[in-house]
Amino acid sequence: MLRGIEGWEALAKELEEIEILLEIAEVEDGGESTEALQRLAETEQKLKALELERMFDDTADPRNVIVSINAGAGGTEAQDWTEILLRMYLRWAERKGFSAEIVDILAGEEAGIKNVTFLVKGEYAYGNLRAEAGIHRLVRISPFDTGKRRHTSFASVFVYPEISDDVVIDIDEADLRIDTFRSSGAGGQHVNKTDSAVRISHLPTGIVVQCQNERSQHKNKATAMKILKARLYELEMHKRAQKMEEIHKEKKIIAWGSQIRSYVLHPYRLVKDHRTGMERGDADSVLDGDIDDFIEAYLMNQ
Repeated sequence: MLRGIEGWEALAKELEEIEILLEIAEVEDGGESTEALQRLAETEQKLKALELERMFDDTADPRNVIVSINAGAGGTEAQDWTEILLRMYLRWAERKGFSAEIVDILAGEEAGIKNVTFLVKGEYAYGNLRAEAGIHRLVRISPFDTGKRRHTSFASVFVYPEISDDVVIDIDEADLRIDTFRSSGAGGQHVNKTDSAVRISHLPTGIVVQCQNERSQHKNKATAMKILKARLYELEMHKRAQKMEEIHKEKKIIAWGSQIRSYVLHPYRLVKDHRTGMERGDADSVLDGDIDDFIEAYLMNQ
């Protein structure tokens, strides 16, 4: 689809042609009205896409995105919720035709995931998923509670734009502590028997990243450095935004009790975004990756 001015000009031309079809149909309809209605519906979708594109005002919006999900307090219950969120975002990426790759994952003792980091590659992947940064709350009857009581669980979602090779992020080697360890994830016997996983700590900021999805320690280190650069870039952008008091002005501090969205599965079924007021009653579809309505509402309300 054409973008920018070319896109708007193409839509204007399309509307002119639709108007001509309707004028012909008024005189003698040989199927022109049906064609006009079909083309009008398609044009409305293109118009919506162009309007949404206007909301991508961050220079990093077109980039790939690195997403981290961390379980909140609550043990197994929160860890299961983290795994549900991971599935939701992976299904969303699949719906969009994006590719997704899990970079690092730490499983829970009984079930679920303590934390996970994954990379989503696709046009405007960051622009879309930056709408998901914050605390996500789940209310349901716990499948782990023999008393079938209702539980509330929290998980935090962080997003960072992948940094392209032409963006220079100066990192002093003296500021890094690099540790290697055995992978605890999938990958076969070779991964689990060698110290192929890499953890990098950036001492000045306290940022810690790790990667264990590759068999090669060298590849894991390269991926971990890419994630570190992305987080340092996001940190710098956030500092600039705070000084300008313009960008991200509506974002809440990521902390328990300041959830951006609630997913209620009991006693009723409802997903509500607390920033925009957007609500959906089909919670199962949302958890299956159908979250574009929430993303679009956020972008339109910035």
